[in-house]
Amino acid sequence: MDHQERLLEPEERDVSHDLKWRIWEENKKIWRVGFPATLARTTQYGMFVVTQAFIGHIGELDLAGYALIQIIAVRFANGILLGMSSATETLCGQAFGAKQYHMMGIYLQRSCIVNFVTATILLPVFIFSAQIFRLLGEEEEIANMAGYICLWFIPILYFFALAFTLQKYLQTQLKNRIVGWLSAASFVLHVLLSWIFVSKLNWGIPGAMSAMGISSWSIVFGTIVYVTGGWCPDTWNGFSSAAFSDLVPMIKLSISSGVMLCLEFWYNAVLVLLAGYMKNATTEVSALSICLNVSGWEFMLCFGFLASSSVRVANELGRGDAKAAKFAIKVIFTESMCTGILFFVLCLALDRQIARVFTDEENVIEAVSQLSVLLAFSVLLNSFQAVFTGAAVGAGRQSTVAYINICSYYIIGVPIGVVLGYVAKLEIKGIWIGMVIGVVMQVMVLGYITFRTNWDEQVKKASERLNRWLLEPSDESINENGIR
Repeated sequence: MDHQERLLEPEERDVSHDLKWRIWEENKKIWRVGFPATLARTTQYGMFVVTQAFIGHIGELDLAGYALIQIIAVRFANGILLGMSSATETLCGQAFGAKQYHMMGIYLQRSCIVNFVTATILLPVFIFSAQIFRLLGEEEEIANMAGYICLWFIPILYFFALAFTLQKYLQTQLKNRIVGWLSAASFVLHVLLSWIFVSKLNWGIPGAMSAMGISSWSIVFGTIVYVTGGWCPDTWNGFSSAAFSDLVPMIKLSISSGVMLCLEFWYNAVLVLLAGYMKNATTEVSALSICLNVSGWEFMLCFGFLASSSVRVANELGRGDAKAAKFAIKVIFTESMCTGILFFVLCLALDRQIARVFTDEENVIEAVSQLSVLLAFSVLLNSFQAVFTGAAVGAGRQSTVAYINICSYYIIGVPIGVVLGYVAKLEIKGIWIGMVIGVVMQVMVLGYITFRTNWDEQVKKASERLNRWLLEPSDESINENGIR
């Protein structure tokens, strides 16, 4: 190394040192957001996986019913509400970069209002889920079990509505460490309560779902105390009547954000639905749900890269530095790709061991093993998808991603999966091959758009958006109770 450095000109050594310093500084910014976000999403998603593991050991029918609910109803609601919350990520991230701190609390309140109303609109889906699944042609026993479990998910629906927005609000101002630790503590609590309620007290599904409800809402209460208790003095100035103004543009951005993400979540739901029409539907649905849960949990690790990409791009666009935004994307993409390769290898090496965590049924374990190669490619693609989606959210380009998802998933992926699964008789493998092809198309298009983007133009658009919605602190009246 010393010999090589002596061969370099002084200017080359300075450039090399400067690049290493920039990468190091960027990494500190990335992981200040990324690690807590990864910890939070991994442990929160882990609650669903732990619940599935406990329910899976109750019985195969219980596992199939839970799988149907988690993949279809929960992903349906989770996709919409998580996606709509990314509007908070765009606006608060750019406002933080532009130092419009007082607007961040207003954006948070607007998003909570929109999400709470949306969750209430989605409530009938959970109440009448059994009837909906029967209309869709699912087996009677699985549909009834899924409908029963879905009623226990109603508190989780409203957890989604509030938790996601609060977390993104803190994330954009680099204060999401508290969310990571709260989520980790709640995960430990969830495992303990699940063990007590299900294994020791034999409460079955009510015990497993009660443990999830208690653990999930402890995160929301802890986050609310942190936000309103004085730990966000620059961005939280109390409840404001301004939260009820300019709701229409907020709704529009939230809807485009929701469509963007829920199209991805629904994609997996369509696959499970198609698997439900095959022979041995209980086994097929259970095996696919296990694989999708593993892929989903790995995506929660990649979620740290998605969050970092979104926050870094939003902050730099709000600050007006296009070059910094582009550099951040390159660094995050490299690290995310390395993570994807690691999990690609692990999925190939540990196929049967992974399945045994969720079930003791040998037929389900064998079905999971046969899907291990496709699972490995899925987790690899997650690492690319996360960075490109995060960059789009940071720039407020959710509607563009929505159009790409529609074309890649529903015009290409699903039809190919149906043909391979039913016509070519590849069954569950054929369906998943179609899914992978759809994701490959999405990643290729998003990657091309990301690296061909004129980021100086995105800086202008971010500035125009923030100035259009800006309210000066003096515009807000403070009443005698101290509520703005």
